[in-house]
Amino acid sequence: MRTIKTTFFALFLVFSAGLFAQEEQPQEEPTKPHTNNNAFRQLYQEFSTPNQYRTGSGAPGEAYYQNTADYKMDITLDDRTQKIFGEEEITYTNNSPDALEYLWVQLDQNVRAKDSKSPLINGSGIGAVSQTGGFVSQYMTEGFDGGFNIEKVTRNGSPLNYTINQTMMRIDMGQPLEAGDSYTFSIKWNYNIPDHTINRARSGYEHFPKDGNNAYVIAQFFPRMAVYNDVEGWQNYQFWGSGEFALPFGDYEVNITVPADHILDATGTLQNRKEVFSKEMMKRYEKARTSYDKPVIIVTQEEAEEAEKGFSEKTKTWKFKAENVRDYGFATSRKFIWDMQAVKLGERTVMAVSMYPKEGNPLWEEFSTKAVASTLKSYSAHTFDYPYPKAISVHAKNQGMEYPMICWNYGRPNEDGTYNDRVKYGMISVIIHEVGHNFFPMIVNSDERQWGWMDEGLDTFMQYVAEQEFGEEFPDAIAPNQKYPSRRGEPSKIVNYMKGNQDFIAPIMSNPENVYQLGNNAYGKPATALNILRETVMGRELFDHAFKTYSKRWMFKHPTPEDFFRTMEDASAVDLDWFWRAWFYTTEFTDIGVKDVKKFYVTSKMNAQVRQMMESRGMSESDLPPLVYLVEEDSEDFDESMRNASLDDVSTLQEFIMDNYSAEERARLKKPKYFYEITFEKPGGIPMPLIVEYTYEDGSKEKVTYPAQVWRKNDKEVSKAVASDKEITNIVVDPDLETADVDTSNNSWPRAEKEGEFEKFEQGQKGDK
Repeated sequence: MRTIKTTFFALFLVFSAGLFAQEEQPQEEPTKPHTNNNAFRQLYQEFSTPNQYRTGSGAPGEAYYQNTADYKMDITLDDRTQKIFGEEEITYTNNSPDALEYLWVQLDQNVRAKDSKSPLINGSGIGAVSQTGGFVSQYMTEGFDGGFNIEKVTRNGSPLNYTINQTMMRIDMGQPLEAGDSYTFSIKWNYNIPDHTINRARSGYEHFPKDGNNAYVIAQFFPRMAVYNDVEGWQNYQFWGSGEFALPFGDYEVNITVPADHILDATGTLQNRKEVFSKEMMKRYEKARTSYDKPVIIVTQEEAEEAEKGFSEKTKTWKFKAENVRDYGFATSRKFIWDMQAVKLGERTVMAVSMYPKEGNPLWEEFSTKAVASTLKSYSAHTFDYPYPKAISVHAKNQGMEYPMICWNYGRPNEDGTYNDRVKYGMISVIIHEVGHNFFPMIVNSDERQWGWMDEGLDTFMQYVAEQEFGEEFPDAIAPNQKYPSRRGEPSKIVNYMKGNQDFIAPIMSNPENVYQLGNNAYGKPATALNILRETVMGRELFDHAFKTYSKRWMFKHPTPEDFFRTMEDASAVDLDWFWRAWFYTTEFTDIGVKDVKKFYVTSKMNAQVRQMMESRGMSESDLPPLVYLVEEDSEDFDESMRNASLDDVSTLQEFIMDNYSAEERARLKKPKYFYEITFEKPGGIPMPLIVEYTYEDGSKEKVTYPAQVWRKNDKEVSKAVASDKEITNIVVDPDLETADVDTSNNSWPRAEKEGEFEKFEQGQKGDK
């Protein structure tokens, strides 16, 4: 009796011949030495070394620190001149182990100063078409002067030395700020508020000629402290316009004075509600605090339309406090309609709020607060319960911008109140996106100035998830039997970008100022990558746990890309270095296809390949134990008798089975009739899971997902053996378009024949008759 071990060893030698050839790739001449360029090598060269501040697991280290900046501000907005005035007291606390020689303050409004260098860094040829407002501002005016006017910088009433370098201001304290100490100083300033519909500003006002009113959305409106951290010291990279903000957390006390007939809301909790609300508004507000199913109108459209006529000369001061926020914003106008709804998140109640002029209705009254509430629930379920008391959505023409607890969003119906699906979905999506920014980066506080994708990409991914959940929560808001039409997130929607001209594509790991297509680079591609990671590579359970772990680890802290990458692996036990490198550090693309399909038949007769191998070694068939041979259908060893043979006809195989298996075990053995060697190719640079759908002669289908590591030893092609009792009639790679494959023409076998030019012409002629 032969042992199973001996026979299987012999079988292994024969069947693995093709595998050895594939892995070893013998060369006639030796190739030149090279460094490790395997797509699955670890990211040690790209990553910094873990330390006491940031651990190798992706969590904050035992010595992690972050400095804080607390603000007390008195702000006055002049509606007649569209000018804003402010006095602020900043208390900066140095929690780092370093003595700080000076402080850096951001002056982001200086990007619109008359002497700003920001417009000079970009090429600006003349296009064939231009928006009217943009044309006038570029060619027909002297330009808007929107930079900060710094009136004075003081400490205890005495002047401080300071130096302004474009959008950054250095405060010279006179002596270092030692570790653990705080420093308090004051700045008095003013600037001209831009018309954001003309100047394309993130903050400003919109003028409504029909009633003569302005609606203000105000942010980046005060000199703000820069971040000092363990990664690069001061983050004092200039604000050129695209890279957003890096800001420390702190507490705010803000008093905002506006015309008495304005409605205003802002970051933080309103401290003097009874002073600024009417009695009727207070009643409605109290009702809204317990209205969990629908919004309550605080200021009606009729009341707002009446207020539009007033233009009060008196003023009113709204007082707010906010704890542990990284920024501040507010919106004010006499045009605003105001509604609120309570949202239950864990043990807390949060207010979902919307402010909009009549020009936003009926769309905004119907959908804005619904979208805010749905977003808070979706994001909280996937990250952490929203910790702030409210989230506000403010209507602003052509805007989409975010700040703690407040954001501005576009989406305006026609003058007669009608709107199409594009406007509706666009409005809902931008609200989900901007409210979602409360989580990334307002709480998980990444450095937007350097890593735009860490807020925009993570938020756009979560936006996709929240949009789909919005569609499930409000099915009447979308077309029947359809899912929410997300613009970004699905793999197929990033294909055109990834297969585009490489001269105009940058890696995701690029500064926002240095990329060619910011929307695709910082929003679309990382969101798609994370969606693929969740749905195809990791699976929802592992991904969702790791993503929530990252979110909770870095709440109210400053994570880096490495902290995110490391946490996702640490919390899932999935090696993802290959994924981060391909998707985030390169501009490679996915392209996987079927290269070749060979059919084999089993026999006990030695084939030519083995015969040649034996002869080259001076061996004969008698030197070998009985073996099983596979003969390719198109080879010289094939004959038609093999086509109708079965495994029962292979004598060596049957002898082995009879000698080594009991009758009960033999009854359980499978008897495949068809044997295939399928070679898959990978012209693209991104290794992805090999998702294959096999269709059989009886019409049944089987989907098999081979892990991405199938490419680890041959990055160009890999062969798989398939044994089946049914004949394969069709093979499709990535049948559900899960991997953002840029060329699906090679995804099928038999290969779909391309229609020739003559056939196209002939069909066209027939169609013309």
